[in-house]
Amino acid sequence: MTLDQLRIFIAVAEREHITRAAAVLNLTQSAVSAAIAALEERHAVRLFDRVGRRIVLTESGRVFLDEARSVLARAEQAERVLGDLAGLRRGTLRLAASQTVANYWLPPLMQRFHATYPGFTLELTTGNTSEVVRMVHAATVDLGFVEGEVDDPALSAQPLPGDELALVVAPGHAWTRTPPVTRAALRAGPWVLREPGSGTRAVCETALASHGLATGDIDIVLELPSNEAVRTAVEAGPGATVLSTLVVAPALKAGRLVRVPFALPPRRFYAVRHKARHLSLAERRLLDLASAT
Repeated sequence: MTLDQLRIFIAVAEREHITRAAAVLNLTQSAVSAAIAALEERHAVRLFDRVGRRIVLTESGRVFLDEARSVLARAEQAERVLGDLAGLRRGTLRLAASQTVANYWLPPLMQRFHATYPGFTLELTTGNTSEVVRMVHAATVDLGFVEGEVDDPALSAQPLPGDELALVVAPGHAWTRTPPVTRAALRAGPWVLREPGSGTRAVCETALASHGLATGDIDIVLELPSNEAVRTAVEAGPGATVLSTLVVAPALKAGRLVRVPFALPPRRFYAVRHKARHLSLAERRLLDLASAT
């Protein structure tokens, strides 16, 4: 059994598709199929069932997937240690970040890191806060950057400088003339919000709770999976939302949105890592840059 076979098995298991896994791995479909067949034949175990054009993990495959990920994570940790010894001349950092962080705050930081360590590759996966936390917990990424607080005893969350949030509406909305100061006004809305699990959604829920309201008490007309979708929907309709000023700044400047006076709690970003993992020199350098942002 080789590390390459483990990488291939994990890629196929996660996608349940030979062709898609081959594309991600930059291998031929036949090479991927051969690697899976070699594993199954060498150990006399069936890892996948073929169902039509799809393949699905067997029970043995599901058990082996956890072990394969663990072995690969240890091998990658060993490689990171060697990277430290090599003086950060080359290597890869796998990052995950929630949307506001990934789209607006993190890219300049990644550019600064790359300028200092041009031999390092930075890979970024985007999800909401809950998804990023799950990726860090599963050790499928090295570091996560999120907008919300993290409640997982296996993870360490380092506070970082954050952003400012704003309640925004389209021009002509009643709140541009009379900001919502009563529960009745807030309850009426209508609201356009990010999906549950989003750090931005969590801040909105906290602000509503300070007025004695839960999201079930307000008129949510749309729940959308990205900041940009929420912003565009509010620009086009009567809804209100809470978004980062990093997201809405161009729309505010262009007059497509109006900021409504409304007290919102400050928000910090957090760098999240697994406590059981070795913190590599490259990760420390990236965190140093993030803390100074």
